[in-house]
Amino acid sequence: MPQLIDGKWVNDEVAANEMKNGAFHREPTKFRDWLTVDGGPGPEGQRGVKAEPGRFQLFISRLCPWASRTYVMRNLKGLADLIPVSIAAGAMTDNGWEYAEPQDTGEGTPAISYQHQLYTLSDPAYSGKVSVPALWDRQEGRIVNNESADIIRMLNTAFDELTGNRLDFYPEPLRPEIDHWNALIYDTVNNGVYKAGFARTQAAYDAAVTALFDTLARLEAHLEVNRYVAGEYMTEADIRLFMTLIRFDAAYVGAFKCNLRRIEDYPNLAGYTRELYQWQGITETVSIDDIKAGYYSIAHVNPTLIVPKGPALDFTRPHDRERLPGKGVWTR
Repeated sequence: MPQLIDGKWVNDEVAANEMKNGAFHREPTKFRDWLTVDGGPGPEGQRGVKAEPGRFQLFISRLCPWASRTYVMRNLKGLADLIPVSIAAGAMTDNGWEYAEPQDTGEGTPAISYQHQLYTLSDPAYSGKVSVPALWDRQEGRIVNNESADIIRMLNTAFDELTGNRLDFYPEPLRPEIDHWNALIYDTVNNGVYKAGFARTQAAYDAAVTALFDTLARLEAHLEVNRYVAGEYMTEADIRLFMTLIRFDAAYVGAFKCNLRRIEDYPNLAGYTRELYQWQGITETVSIDDIKAGYYSIAHVNPTLIVPKGPALDFTRPHDRERLPGKGVWTR
């Protein structure tokens, strides 16, 4: 991916520090402050920032599965009126993530057209990849956090006193089960498709694809008897898994060579994907056109840049998940 080096934009194919011996290793995110009800420290002592209406802004792309997690959580937690969202174009340009129109970032800071401008506004000497999502503080003019896993956790609780929305996607009794599945799904599925797609050696590709499809087979069996990943309740583990599944047949099968099977070839995974897609607050976050345009515009995996017409996908079909016990979302 293109990146910033000492605050200057460098348009490399893939950041050098994300490739090791032909295998893809995701660069850690660097902005990790935490939204809390009162501005106190985060759960691991991170610098706290008080959750206030109108103070924060979410910068995302509907192409990106990591960013789309945060978009979904914003919607499910009823935060649309409190946290405006800026949506980048589906495909990245030579300038990285780009916005069709300049995006206002608050009083005292300039409007931005490129995501990398948010990063240099936050740190003029920033070095590293420029990613979405970014949770922006309009009051302080800086990125609070650019780690999607953190952002969905913060949005799950930080604004509850303001909204009255008590849906809990990380309920304490289910946390061991959620954490177990999150770890496996992140490594072999969410990041696994990227490890396959960005591999530069046959061995790295083979290892990633084998682990990916082993986990998909395990999830297929698990979802035969469980409505959701953690059982009867939809949790953040489902949001995280869904983001890869909804992109799989449209993009990863072709662009990333994850073509041993399609999600449509797994009855339980396919029905599960359709059910989550049909949830109010999730449907509108998905753009298959953006997904295809974005992944097939990555020149080092698709040198012709031709975007395929297919596949024909219909996520509005009946999902048949009602046959399993499900209680929706845990409420605090």
